[in-house]
Amino acid sequence: MHYLRGMSTPPQPPQPSDQPAGPPQPSAPQPAVPPQPTAYPYPNPQSPPAGAFYAQPTLVGRPAPAQPHNPYAAPQYGFVPPAPPAGGGGGAGRAVLWAAVGAVVASAAWAAGVLLLGGQGDSADLRGYTAPSNMCSSADYGSFKDEYTQSDSSPTRTSLDDKALEESYCSLNLKKPGSSYADAYLTIQLDLHKKTDPGPEFTATWKNYGKSHTGYDVDTVEGIGDEAYLISQDTTSGSSSGSRYATLAVRDGWVTYLMTYSAYLSSYDQDKDPPALTDVTDWLKTDSKATLRQLRRD
Repeated sequence: MHYLRGMSTPPQPPQPSDQPAGPPQPSAPQPAVPPQPTAYPYPNPQSPPAGAFYAQPTLVGRPAPAQPHNPYAAPQYGFVPPAPPAGGGGGAGRAVLWAAVGAVVASAAWAAGVLLLGGQGDSADLRGYTAPSNMCSSADYGSFKDEYTQSDSSPTRTSLDDKALEESYCSLNLKKPGSSYADAYLTIQLDLHKKTDPGPEFTATWKNYGKSHTGYDVDTVEGIGDEAYLISQDTTSGSSSGSRYATLAVRDGWVTYLMTYSAYLSSYDQDKDPPALTDVTDWLKTDSKATLRQLRRD
């Protein structure tokens, strides 16, 4: 067999390859063509894992498809959806296009909601109130002291200071002169709602109290906070049993306040009658106004 001059070794026969046959390649080496951009932003679930031989084929010489319009490049007032990419009839391209349009519409709707409704980031409307650590010494209940002259030497008090709620509570035993045990009870509670507006639930609870609790009278009280309700019940009817009860519920901004009186005839000596309910409700209004003034920093 003859060899070409200058060749030290005979030409080698083609080696077998496990690669699939493809179109004839030019003899001169060609630079690798990078993968073409695709409108579908996620990997093809049918594609082989990264590094496998059968990667997504690319065609030499095909121009890259036009990129979707970026709606966030500049403010788009009166935004008009861009035309689809040239020659783009694929569902993936349309999906990305309308996803971009939907994002713009959603952003516009969110912005309009913030402007119209004030958003959800508004600070709590606490009106300058503070919740004292000791409500028993901070509240004014002077109107009751003429009737109940003995002071409670060990009232019950609690307080809470949390990022969502501040609360101060006091429970007092009211005693008439000469009484060894409590003749009546007075509770006072202030809540500062720092995360949620209590208004709708407060109104639903107290304005409709007579609907959810049989036998109670509900009256709207003017001139205290944003809204106030007086809830009362008298079951004595001149007998030696029964009770007299009254609560003044006040909301001022995101602050709620309750002052409650209760007396039971069974706790009274027969020669000691509890005060009339009309007197009690007047005392609640007077002392609630005074207490709220003391707890508010103007």
